[in-house]
This record gives sequence, structure tokens and C-alpha cells, in this order.
Amino acid sequence: MKFDLKNYYFNNSSFLETLTAKTRTSLSQATSEKKFKAGKVIYREGKTPRGVYFIKKGKVKIFQSNQDGRKQIMYIYTPGDIFGYRPIISESVHPVTAATLEDCIFGFISAQNFKKIMSSNPELTKALLVSLSHEFTVWVNNVSVFARYPVKSRVALALLILREKYREKGRYVDINLSRTDLASYVGSVKETVVRTLQDFRNANLILTTGRKIKILKPDVLTGIANFY
Repeated sequence: MKFDLKNYYFNNSSFLETLTAKTRTSLSQATSEKKFKAGKVIYREGKTPRGVYFIKKGKVKIFQSNQDGRKQIMYIYTPGDIFGYRPIISESVHPVTAATLEDCIFGFISAQNFKKIMSSNPELTKALLVSLSHEFTVWVNNVSVFARYPVKSRVALALLILREKYREKGRYVDINLSRTDLASYVGSVKETVVRTLQDFRNANLILTTGRKIKILKPDVLTGIANFY
């Protein structure tokens, strides 16, 4: 199977383009603005959903905690992404905790209003289900890789995914993520991830400045991440 990075990340903002003007207007009229400082919990695993979030600015991590308190980051959302809608559709509790990685601004629609809009605009429900199907495939691919393959391959893949997620207006920018969060995303311990990054830096594949990471040779990292 040919390695394709697009199988490992998504941006679900495109579903809005499939909606009618009427539905987009309904969503806009029901949207309020919320601001969160970096490091704040937006909602917690096991809690009833209060609404849907559209990221206007900033980045959000979603994660689960195991019995010993270790966190596994499942995904990182960036501007344009919508999140928090899955438990509303399935009428269940949040399966993950969401927290801000940096100062964030969100468009927010309450669960009650979101349900009303879905009930009167079936194309919204259809678009969300299509988006959810793609997200599920991406998560399955990520879980499969991060659970089975060597740390070196996992770190390379994580950097390539984050490179796309941190891209702004078509331009690649530095990845700004703590080593603790990167290790949580990769599914390894911080010390191992730091050593791997040092190896990549010594090979001139990346450049690091504090917690920032600039990818210098994405093609080489792709080769390292290519486990097929």
C-alpha cells in the first residue's frame, strides 16, 4: 500500500461548503463567541455535551486518561475545525477531554440549538455524518500506527501530521508543541521522544528552537514514516 499522509489527518471545515445558504445562516445566527486561555479544559471525558465548537483561532488537543493518569492525545484541532458534535448526534457523553494548547477563540452553538438546526436542515446531519466517517478512518489509522510501529516512525509521522495542521494560509510554519504533549500524541515517554528529535536534528532533518520545531527535510521524514 502506498503511503499517503492524508490518511492520517483531516480538516473538517469543508463540510460547511456543502450546506445551503439557509443552513449556514441558521448556524451563524445561533453562534456566539467564546474565548479560552491556553491550558484550559473546554469539556471533560464522561460529561454531557453542552455544545459545538468552531475554532477561529488557536489549537485544541483531545485526549483520554488511563487508570494511572497518563494521557493519550488522540488528535489536535486547528483553526477551521469543528469539534464536540459527535456525542450530540449519538446522544452520549464526551468520550474524550478537550483542552486548549494556546489562547483560543471559538464560535459556539449550544447543544439545544444545534439539535434544532439539524432537525430542520437534514443536509447538515448528512454532512456531519460524512465528516464523522472520514474522521473515524483517520483515527483508526493513527491508533493502528501509534500502537504498533517503532517510535522513530511514529515521531516522523507525528511531525508530518503536525506540519500540515500548523500550516497557515498555505504556508508551513514552525510546530509549537511541548515535548510532553508530543510524547502523549506519539504514545511514548518524553525522554524517548526527546532523543528521537535530537537524532533528527543531528541528521539535519529538523531544526529546534525551544519547543518550536521546523521541518527541513519532509521527504526524508516521509521515508522514515513509511512503514509499508
